[in-house]
Amino acid sequence: MKSSDNSYQPLAAKLRPRALADYIGQSQILARGKPLREALETGQLHSMILWGPPGVGKTSLARLMASTCDARFLSVSAVLSGVKEIRAAIEEAQFYRQQGQRTVLFVDEVHRFNKSQQDAFLPYVEDGTLIFIGATTENPSFELNKALLSRARVYVLKSLQHDELLTLLKQGLSSLNEQQPLSLNDTMLNALAHAADGDGRRALNLLELAADLADDNGELNESALNDILQGSVRRFDKQGDDFYDQISALHKSVRGSDPDAALYWLARMIDGGCDPLYIARRVLRMASEDIGLADPRAHTLALEAWQTVERLGQPEGELALAQAVAFMAVAAKSNAVYNAWKAAKKTVQETGSLPVPKHLRNAPTTLMKQQGHGLDYHYAHDYPEAYVAGERYLPEGLATMQFYQPTDRGLEQRIAQKLARLNELNRLSTWQRSADDPEE
Repeated sequence: MKSSDNSYQPLAAKLRPRALADYIGQSQILARGKPLREALETGQLHSMILWGPPGVGKTSLARLMASTCDARFLSVSAVLSGVKEIRAAIEEAQFYRQQGQRTVLFVDEVHRFNKSQQDAFLPYVEDGTLIFIGATTENPSFELNKALLSRARVYVLKSLQHDELLTLLKQGLSSLNEQQPLSLNDTMLNALAHAADGDGRRALNLLELAADLADDNGELNESALNDILQGSVRRFDKQGDDFYDQISALHKSVRGSDPDAALYWLARMIDGGCDPLYIARRVLRMASEDIGLADPRAHTLALEAWQTVERLGQPEGELALAQAVAFMAVAAKSNAVYNAWKAAKKTVQETGSLPVPKHLRNAPTTLMKQQGHGLDYHYAHDYPEAYVAGERYLPEGLATMQFYQPTDRGLEQRIAQKLARLNELNRLSTWQRSADDPEE
């Protein structure tokens, strides 16, 4: 900022709401009639986990709840704090409890605490020493202890909507103009709101950057605005739920034969900074899991796309990924081999080390031949259609198992026809042996 005031505060800190009416967003949990709103209005505050992406107001909401319910607010960060800070906060809460005052202990990024650190809060939550509010950007189901989750209600906070970001930006602009002139038209404000991508803190940071780049009259030229916008990327947490949700959406769009959605999610992941080689590995998995033998070209195309990305890098290699994704989205689908492989592994786990049938065993020595290894084995190429009708290749007791059941889509339709033909030959062979040997 251009001000020489040494008591500088980020705009996001200055604009923290001081009343529920000032809080922007999260109507799904704070609208009138919602349980959390009613709890706040009656002063019945309870322990909770606030789960949501960065910049949506988790810390502000925790501070606001403590203030609304006339409770002291203590804050620790799981990134910066350890056992010492936790113990000090608990001792302070115990002291003020004796004075008849409630304490809200806010733990930012609570998922960063290990199991023993999370467990340290449990006795004090149970006996009422403190009201625990944890904030996390990660899925609590995976990152927090079940014991802690059972004692705290989870509230899901969402990214701010465009109109909510505009409201926040206009408040920020008004605050900035109290110290220095800054003139932004609606087009500029809309551009900043779009670039913030649902993150209120980012929106205000972009606004402060605009103030820094404005001229002495508070005017921001188009070139400076473009510099601000080019430095902003869409939210994409490479370790969190956004990452896994988007790769899941890509995979399911391919499986669902929707090339437009598949290309959209691919673009979202690339735009967000996802490693294209990671995407290439997942695309190859899709080819095996969801297309399989219905169109074996998908596997080849996915592998070639991976190699193209490795050799060309970005952005040139992205088109190869797009081609592979689009092809697989429109290709015939089959998970028959995927299911067959799972069934085969399950059977092996359940039946153990069944012996190889003697006629299939290797017989490189005289002794092995004397023991019957390889005896009565029939060489398939010596028979019509290169198929020995009635021959058994599975171990004793599994002869009737059928793992692979092809679909009627793509190449598997022809595979199914061939297998039906071979099964008919087996049936005729069994009937012929029965006719030749009635005792069989």
